[in-house]
Amino acid sequence: MSVWGKVSGAAAGLFVGGPVGALVGALAGHFILDRNADPGVTFTIAVVALAGKMAKADGVATEQEFEIFRQVFAVPAEEEANVRRVFNLARQDIAGFEHYAGQIASLFRDNPAVLEDVLDTLFEIAKSDGVLHPCEAQFLERVAEIFGFAPNEYRRIRASHFAPELTDPYVILGVSYAAGDEEIRHTYRRLVRENHPDSLIARGVPPEFIKLATDKLAAINGAYEKIRDERGIA
Repeated sequence: MSVWGKVSGAAAGLFVGGPVGALVGALAGHFILDRNADPGVTFTIAVVALAGKMAKADGVATEQEFEIFRQVFAVPAEEEANVRRVFNLARQDIAGFEHYAGQIASLFRDNPAVLEDVLDTLFEIAKSDGVLHPCEAQFLERVAEIFGFAPNEYRRIRASHFAPELTDPYVILGVSYAAGDEEIRHTYRRLVRENHPDSLIARGVPPEFIKLATDKLAAINGAYEKIRDERGIA
């Protein structure tokens, strides 16, 4: 059975007719506190709920936001209704989002690249209307903090999705203007390694993440080339 099938089975008994409080309370209690829960199911439900709450952060929920989530995570047609129900319940308000962000962080504390993949997805949802609203920015910054990303790392991730930061090579790499050449080389090589398609496949992320990583890798390469040319780095 796929993880989506497991999710629909677990969700069926928790959400039917329940208010959003049931989503935050019953779901969080069942999956976050149950140490024996399937990590794949825990991760998937937490991501669905977090994405739904991201969609509500600007106060306006749209169908396009779910469509982006569905495409990125390749939700099977037969499971779309179940996943949509979780997503829609979650986006009734943003209360409880820190529970889901914390659960995802605990599962992948030693693999920040996966956490960055999730944050990338949330940014894709946020930019579906072409604007990063202040409430969305606050939501994403808090999630990044829970995930363990430093402010400069958050700015780097944000810069891969939104201009004008997209044009600043130092922000794209997440390094300061005063960083030494060796630090810049080391950071560049790490980012390339983490965003290489083979690395994504190895850590088991959905294939759709590869497109996001490919776009980000192009920006990383372009940023390093600009800095290298400016500094004359060999």
